[in-house]
Amino acid sequence: MASSPADGTAALDKALDLLEAVGSTPDGLGQAALAQRFGWSRTTVYRLLATLVARGLLRRDPLRRVYCLGMRCFEMARQVYAMPDLAAAAALELRALRDLTGETSYLAALDGREVVSLERCDGAHSERSSSALGQRKPVHCTSQGKAILSVLPDAERELLVRGLALKALTPRTITDRRRLQAELRVTAARGYAIDDEEIVSGVRCVGAPIVDGQGQVRGALSVAGPAWRLTPERLELLGPEVAEAARRVGAQLRHVRAPVADTEARALAGPWAFQGAHPHWCADTGVLYWADVLAPTLRAWTAPPQEPDAPDAAGTDRAVADDEAPIVGVLVHGRGDVSIVGASRALRWRPGASAPEPWPAWPAGMPVRAACLGAEGCVWMAVETAEGGSAVGRLGGGGALDVLWRLAEPLQCLRWRAQDGALLATVPDTGAILHMHPESPGVVRRLVTVPKGSGRVSGLAFDAEGGVWTALRDGWSVVRFLADGSPDRVAALPVPCPTDVAIGGTDGRTLFVTSARQPVALDMLANAPLSGRLFALSL
Repeated sequence: MASSPADGTAALDKALDLLEAVGSTPDGLGQAALAQRFGWSRTTVYRLLATLVARGLLRRDPLRRVYCLGMRCFEMARQVYAMPDLAAAAALELRALRDLTGETSYLAALDGREVVSLERCDGAHSERSSSALGQRKPVHCTSQGKAILSVLPDAERELLVRGLALKALTPRTITDRRRLQAELRVTAARGYAIDDEEIVSGVRCVGAPIVDGQGQVRGALSVAGPAWRLTPERLELLGPEVAEAARRVGAQLRHVRAPVADTEARALAGPWAFQGAHPHWCADTGVLYWADVLAPTLRAWTAPPQEPDAPDAAGTDRAVADDEAPIVGVLVHGRGDVSIVGASRALRWRPGASAPEPWPAWPAGMPVRAACLGAEGCVWMAVETAEGGSAVGRLGGGGALDVLWRLAEPLQCLRWRAQDGALLATVPDTGAILHMHPESPGVVRRLVTVPKGSGRVSGLAFDAEGGVWTALRDGWSVVRFLADGSPDRVAALPVPCPTDVAIGGTDGRTLFVTSARQPVALDMLANAPLSGRLFALSL
């Protein structure tokens, strides 16, 4: 007799019960223990276990004769984390905020001129906030709504605020547009918003916006509870915690993007270099300056009016200047004013000058490892210390170096990031990308650590979305990291030793990559004949 749909549902329920029981027991469970726990026959348990094992959801430990979660469970869990929707991304943070505070935590999103509650994690107290899921609230009097408004683009926020009714729901509701705008500016500066009994008398709330890796506002997290437990002082302490939780949720939310690997790397016109490095795009002149480090030459690649797709046909490349010592940096001051930096001196070429001019003063007895330009033409340097590490600071008058950071590691590249006024550096020996801010002397944050098997980090560039690009020497690729240090995109290259990266081009959407030929073994050159060439990829 054919089985009914109810029989199939019962079998599915039993299989899921087994899966949950095994998953909740770190040491695993045996067949007899599972049969005893559920009161089923061992034949039924064996049949269900065999199916779960075949699908990879469970595995059997032959030594201990118990069943444990299979790798398929981990694979599916990773997929939930890797490409989550908003609710899935926020689930762990909602529970963590509930556990941290004991109060109810919420997830909400903007819908028109209201915020709608998407998820809730109930607090531990009997008297607690308990807004219903799907409930809609005015955007101007909730911490969630004010948090979202604070990070919207200016024009979008202005339009939305102008259309609000600003109805008073309690005596504390903000009903004046100028006061609301002032509070939104405060919210944007500190990173979280406060609802001080503005929608329900006797209830306070603190919320923070969720912004994804592409800068899109996706929603808000909040914690709410009775005003006598959530005092203003406690809200000020909880605000940064909620903001950090919202930041972590946002970091998981990424728009699906076409990988750069789908775009072929184009070898640009020009000769190969022994060791190409230090590419810098000059927007004033439409020129990419770069250097051959070992046959010390400054080169200039000029883009054509319209870049064709065919390799070797894009632009022209010419030698600008030679030097006697290896080049450790190129500084592009703008409008054709360029300097090349060596370990013990720097030369500056000004437009129209018949010869380069040396820098009047340079650090004495401190070999320069890397250099870059910062805000207002400030020169930042990493110099070698007697211990083999690096000292990083500003070049001052008389060649004095104002050292702000000392590291035990030798730095390879130093770049100024205008978006946050910080220096970033690469450390090939450890695979680290370091973050240093002038307002925090001596403080060095490790943004990224790349495993050695992936290649050695080499060079840095920053795109308009806040992504950090670096080349992976001996890794045949370049990689992009998000602001939180997580890898985002990888682009394959036809050469093993890419050395440095720069972003430019007429549309600002071209990634230039230098490469090296000198360290590539002769037998490998047969498979990588373009080693040493300059490449371009469209972003």
